[in-house]
Amino acid sequence: MAPTPTTLTAIAGEKTLQQSFVRDEDERPKVAYNQFSNDIPIISLSGIEEVEGRRAEICKKIVEACEDWGVFQIVDHGIHPKLISEMTRLAREFFALLPEEKLRFDMSGGKKGGFIVSSHLQGEAVQDWREIVTYFSYPVRHRDYSRWPDKPEGWRDVTKQYSDELMSLACKLLEVLSEAMGLEKEALTKACVDMDQKVVVNFYPKCPQPDLTLGLKRHTDPGTITLLLQDQVGGLQATRDGGKTWITVQPVEGAFVVNLGDHGHFLSNGRFKNADHQAVVNSNHSRLSIATFQNPAQEAIVYPLKVREGEKPILEEPMTYTEMYKKKMSKDLELARLKKHAKEQLQDSEKAKPEAKPVDDIFA
Repeated sequence: MAPTPTTLTAIAGEKTLQQSFVRDEDERPKVAYNQFSNDIPIISLSGIEEVEGRRAEICKKIVEACEDWGVFQIVDHGIHPKLISEMTRLAREFFALLPEEKLRFDMSGGKKGGFIVSSHLQGEAVQDWREIVTYFSYPVRHRDYSRWPDKPEGWRDVTKQYSDELMSLACKLLEVLSEAMGLEKEALTKACVDMDQKVVVNFYPKCPQPDLTLGLKRHTDPGTITLLLQDQVGGLQATRDGGKTWITVQPVEGAFVVNLGDHGHFLSNGRFKNADHQAVVNSNHSRLSIATFQNPAQEAIVYPLKVREGEKPILEEPMTYTEMYKKKMSKDLELARLKKHAKEQLQDSEKAKPEAKPVDDIFA
């Protein structure tokens, strides 16, 4: 097996995909990156501040989307197009840097933020076809600017502004969901205690054999809510039937895709779905997306904020967010381990089968 690359851009021109990126057949893409669907609603936030006006109509659309998919897109969200344009331009410039420049911010080995290939999670059996830069941006007092890339020039300052404005936008959306649950509008934000934010910039280079791999494996986000900015290439996919069928989310210029996470799902007692999604890649275009994860503090208590009449709590007992996250990760790794074990057993049994003899030998 070829050694793991230091950067993907260094090997993107190869004709064959390295084995470490090849996924089992049942995990490979079923729908093309550009076979777009209009199933995910696009919701304008224009008028969301009007208490007596359009707010109720907007809230209704958001709630329906959360109950249906756990995913929706927002436009007229108040984030200035120039800020979006600068953030994406500077991100592209970073990923175009020489490998040694990017690797100055290598975050392997548990470092808090920086650059890495595939994933920062330990124990992953198959690699994702992506490069990422991660900023731990909130709480502000925990920011470590030495882990924020200093190239291209100006990216740090733009990222500061971007993360601040996305925090405000996320809180606005959480207010809507709180009201929909019949709670005070700050309820979901308060449940996060001291809200944590992580900005992850994903770069998916052109891939030599995109039908064999994924840019980001199937998952649900563990946190409260995620706001994703994506370019116009396409590749974000969602499912709501356990992965039997997938749709590719239609890219919308300047829109944010909003995914509800596990924490938001639990707080709503399962009323709002946690978005089940993945990212696929292609051999024609590189793709860029910027995911802003809004998560609760580690000590925040995870438990339904409201249980409707006739329902039971979907959690047996309260737990901290740290406990919830560890359970999720260990379950994912255990499933991967069991799958790998089953695959190895199948391969062993195939090898152990007696070699079929020609008919002439049998009757000789």
